[in-house]
Amino acid sequence: MGRALGIDFGAKRTGVAISDPEKIIASGLTTIPTHSFNDFIANLIIDDNIDFFVVGDPINLDGGKNDNSNHIQGLIKRLKKQYPDIPVYSIDERFTSKIAKQTILSGGLGKQKRRNKGLVDKISATIILQDFLDSSS
Repeated sequence: MGRALGIDFGAKRTGVAISDPEKIIASGLTTIPTHSFNDFIANLIIDDNIDFFVVGDPINLDGGKNDNSNHIQGLIKRLKKQYPDIPVYSIDERFTSKIAKQTILSGGLGKQKRRNKGLVDKISATIILQDFLDSSS
């Protein structure tokens, strides 16, 4: 059984989450600089059996596209081209950063860790993947 990969793609950083082999639970994997995303994913696909990608789609409150939408669509096209045998899904990522920040605050982490934007991105990727896994079960 393979795993699912959740991606919170950003201009500077990209949060990555991975599922368990049964695709029930998402876990935060890491946050990487976006410029190294392609190499990271290539190595991850070699090391882990990835069944599909789930990419967070930034949608405005009114349902329209925002400034990052073109970057996300470019990422999805690139993934489909580089890995044609691995499906790519997108899911509405509205409020994931806000939920991630609240999760960090609720977890009682210190002020320094709460300011860590990389941690927010990793938790956001986890929320994106878990939402997808929950909706497809």
